[in-house]
Amino acid sequence: MTDKALSVSQLNSYIKMLMESDDVLNYVTIRGEISNFKRHSSGHLYFTLKDDKSEIAAVMFRAAASRLNFSPKSGDKVVAYGKVSVYEVSGKYQVYVNAMTDDGAGALYAEYQRLLEKLRAQGLFDASRKKPIPAFPCRVGIVTSPTGAAIRDMINVTGRRYPTAELVICPSSVQGAEAPEELRRSLMLLDAVGGCDVIIIGRGGGSAEDLWAFNDEALVRAVAAANTPIISAVGHETDTTLCDYAADLRAPTPSAAAELAVPDRGALLQSVDEKAVRMRTLLERRIATYRSSLDAAAKQLALASPTEKLKNARSRINKAEELMSVSVLAALDKKRLMLAASTGRLEAINPLAVISRGYSVTQDADGRVVSSTSQVEKDQKISVLVSDGSIDALVTGKRGK
Repeated sequence: MTDKALSVSQLNSYIKMLMESDDVLNYVTIRGEISNFKRHSSGHLYFTLKDDKSEIAAVMFRAAASRLNFSPKSGDKVVAYGKVSVYEVSGKYQVYVNAMTDDGAGALYAEYQRLLEKLRAQGLFDASRKKPIPAFPCRVGIVTSPTGAAIRDMINVTGRRYPTAELVICPSSVQGAEAPEELRRSLMLLDAVGGCDVIIIGRGGGSAEDLWAFNDEALVRAVAAANTPIISAVGHETDTTLCDYAADLRAPTPSAAAELAVPDRGALLQSVDEKAVRMRTLLERRIATYRSSLDAAAKQLALASPTEKLKNARSRINKAEELMSVSVLAALDKKRLMLAASTGRLEAINPLAVISRGYSVTQDADGRVVSSTSQVEKDQKISVLVSDGSIDALVTGKRGK
């Protein structure tokens, strides 16, 4: 017997499997009152659903809770949609809530879900159908109530951000039996003849019943079929209508729609000024770069110019002339000194200098110096050089030593 015993974990897993294979438990709709409500820091919601006889634990995870269009609290009567399963750790079964509405809005929510799936299957919400919102619209169309706070907010926001844009307001009721058709006609009129660059359709916040006109199938199809880009701004950020899915852009509020429809003139001017400064800086840098390149090219051209080459050659010639002049003068001075020295030496051995001191030189008729008695004969003519001239003489005799 003990070999067939299950562990606690196995038993809880088995019970969970049974519950999750049951078609009824996998798709339940429960009406009840919320108690012990707790919103965890993770975003998950933990609470109890009860009636006058019983209660059941419930949990709604963050992803599902973020889609709620109201803020649940203890004491609220609600309709919850989800499945029943077991939390294996504790072995307790509970409702895992996927969606939840205020009690009384359950029928509306069911119709909303039906239309949502139908139109989604037909491709009306496909991203490929979305048209881009123009960056600088000249004319903005608005479909909303002419007396609500939403129209005043949109006029104020567009006037402050982009006063050059023209607003074309096509008034319509935004709730009640006549609202869906009025909204559709106004939208189609602006799209056909309004000459708008973008159209905003929307209203301020309200209950699910107040916003129901924007879930009308004919209006949603008109939004999807419009040639003009459409911005949907219905209710508050937590409210989501079918028009939001069909529009080219969904805004959380009418004021936000106006901000998305037109640019901020102040920011544009600041951006233009910043770009102008950057352009001026880049231009100045480019000019400085070109000027530097031009100066370098001018220097290279000057170095390669014939005039510059002649100038450089003339400079070199002038320097060579100066060096040559200095060298020649130095050489002349050296030669002059050498000549003076040679002259001094010659003067020292010059016969004339000897003669000037009282000596004489004897020459024969041919001008040869007579230095020996053997060079002359008796009666031979000779010449005697003295310091102031010469004396002709005749040899009358000669004596030896």
